[in-house]
Amino acid sequence: MNHTRIKFCGFTRAVDVESAIELGVDFIGLVFAPHSPRKLALRQAEALRLRVPKGIGVVALCMDNAAEEVRVIIEIVQPDALQFHGGETGAFAAQFGLPFWKALAMGEAGIDVAARFSEYPHASAFLLDGHGAGEQGGSGKAFDWTRMPQATDTPLLLAGGLDADNVAQALRIARPWGVDVSSGIETAPGIKDAAKMRAFVAAVRAFDAGA
Repeated sequence: MNHTRIKFCGFTRAVDVESAIELGVDFIGLVFAPHSPRKLALRQAEALRLRVPKGIGVVALCMDNAAEEVRVIIEIVQPDALQFHGGETGAFAAQFGLPFWKALAMGEAGIDVAARFSEYPHASAFLLDGHGAGEQGGSGKAFDWTRMPQATDTPLLLAGGLDADNVAQALRIARPWGVDVSSGIETAPGIKDAAKMRAFVAAVRAFDAGA
């Protein structure tokens, strides 16, 4: 059976992290992007991170944070990977000694995905999101899933506008290594909905079982 990796992102409450863990998601995303409504204080993030058991990856999302700020996040939160959503260069992202994911804004007109991939030769994954260049992730904007590249050497995650109702269709079309969802499992930014989380995981696993 296929195993599509699931990342739930943008947590602010311990109860939501615990629900996601019980559902068996693969990654928990914690946001440190300066202007995000889901941005965490360091000690708040540390408390959430301590609830995540081994076997579930913790991903720290940054967007044009200063290098020293990223280092402090690493020291206190101890994420398993970093995710960069801004104008960070490949050299900047690679300097911290952790696996990193680079988000690409697929809402940007005429984006050359292959060229962007080549700018980050050390990325451990790419996240293709529906927002435009310079915009925050977690916007709930989808892009044309047929634009998702196929057969790349680096794992690709699909993000943007996903929810329990459309994720199976997205998986059929895009065939990503993983999916990333934030607003599609929320009642408000940073406030997750247990029923929406459960339905999303069930839809992905049902697709995997039938694929």
